[in-house]
Amino acid sequence: MKEPRASSFALCLGLALLLGLGLAPAMTVAADTQPIVGDWEGTLDPGAQHRKRMLVHISAEQDGSLSGTIDYPDENASGMQITAINYKELTLHLESNQIQASYDGTMNKDNSEIKGDWKQGGVGLNLILKRTP
Repeated sequence: MKEPRASSFALCLGLALLLGLGLAPAMTVAADTQPIVGDWEGTLDPGAQHRKRMLVHISAEQDGSLSGTIDYPDENASGMQITAINYKELTLHLESNQIQASYDGTMNKDNSEIKGDWKQGGVGLNLILKRTP
């Protein structure tokens, strides 16, 4: 009678380990991306040209991957797809093939601001993105 209990226990333990190991990486990815998820606003200042407000919207998918769009509200342009987003340890990299642009920045410790460099059409500009409510 004791053998079935031991094998049942081993089966339950094995299933618990398999499920636990299978879910842990997905939960880790989602937790790492949470600070970057949300809406961000900044202003590009190209000097002689007019300043351009920019909104960046970043969301997390169920699998933990990131997606997003860029809007230029002063130019009535919205929904430009971000084709690559990488965020790890306070460092953000994003790219948009649609507007041939990229951004590399570092988030501050309270997750409210990202300072970095915006590159578009061969021109690089400083860009500070601030979290919007």
